[in-house]
Amino acid sequence: MSRRKIKIMLVAGARPNFIKIAPLLKALKQAPHVETILVHTGQHYDFQMSDVFFKDLAIPKPDVYLNVGSGTHAVQTGRILSAFENVLTKHRPDWVVVVGDVNSSMACALAAVKLQIKIAHVEAGLRSFDRGMPEEINRVVTDRLSDFLFVSEDSGLRNLKREGVARGKVFHVGNVMIDSLVSSLGAIRGSDILKRLGLAGKAYGVVTLHRPNNVDDAASLRETWRILRAVAQKTLIVFPVHPRTRARIDAHGLRGDFRKLKNLKMTDPLGYTDFLRLVQGARFVLTDSGGIQEETTFLQVPCLTMRVNTERPATIETGSNVLVGNDIGLILSGVRRALSGRWKKTGVPRLWDGKAAIRIAKVLKSLDKPVF
Repeated sequence: MSRRKIKIMLVAGARPNFIKIAPLLKALKQAPHVETILVHTGQHYDFQMSDVFFKDLAIPKPDVYLNVGSGTHAVQTGRILSAFENVLTKHRPDWVVVVGDVNSSMACALAAVKLQIKIAHVEAGLRSFDRGMPEEINRVVTDRLSDFLFVSEDSGLRNLKREGVARGKVFHVGNVMIDSLVSSLGAIRGSDILKRLGLAGKAYGVVTLHRPNNVDDAASLRETWRILRAVAQKTLIVFPVHPRTRARIDAHGLRGDFRKLKNLKMTDPLGYTDFLRLVQGARFVLTDSGGIQEETTFLQVPCLTMRVNTERPATIETGSNVLVGNDIGLILSGVRRALSGRWKKTGVPRLWDGKAAIRIAKVLKSLDKPVF
């Protein structure tokens, strides 16, 4: 009698999801008794934030594309929930795998649990303890709904234990985002983005900003402009502008102010390998992104995070990351240390070794057996 195939549906919706899904999909496809279905919700729907990552990471064309587009958190979550319920009813997977903390992750987990389909959450247990962040709500809700929780760092284990999650549901597997980075190192080194941007042989920093408290209202955006002006007086900085950030800059009539800053080079969003080559060659990164805190830690590039908290404390405890908020004094002090080579000694958290997806697949491949 042949072994029954396990049907596993993997969900991606935004840039960080694509990076995390790629190694999982590759690892699961190596199991002959596993059938994978890839769903792209369309939460990030333009080329720079979606298609280019599928190309760079060799992700196959999604089996299902929901095309939910943009909207408020409630509108986007509602669209995903409704559309994904139809997909689940049609395909009836054994398991749904969601990654990260975006609206797609929470909405798809909610749809699955209501249809009594088991859920695995990759990158579980991370907490900023800031309920003002929509991502924090997504993390907490998704973890509570999930049957298996795959943890990327020690803080995740501590948080889930504190919240009373049964130990048998939790697996410390490492960081799938680092899996993609490790497997792409050759392509990253081969990128010619520094030449194309005229950066070869130059000292520069990289900036990425998209969170509401840094870019949404006019006052916050003006403060961000003042910070970038101060940093640009110290060194050249490259700013790949997130579509959301660009829209806010235009809405508040500040495009001219940003464009006039000497030593600030603004670009469109970059593909995966081009962006990481840019980061790899930088003297520092100024960001409010969670994933970039992890990537800079692995690459051992000084990272100044424009937030007052982080859900990834391993990047501070072990890695290259420091929290600076929007304190110009702290930011400039960090920039000076990075430029002078006086940054703190850094390392890489345990199990960030490029094998997290293999560990996850090992668990998921056995799911035709009783779970508990």
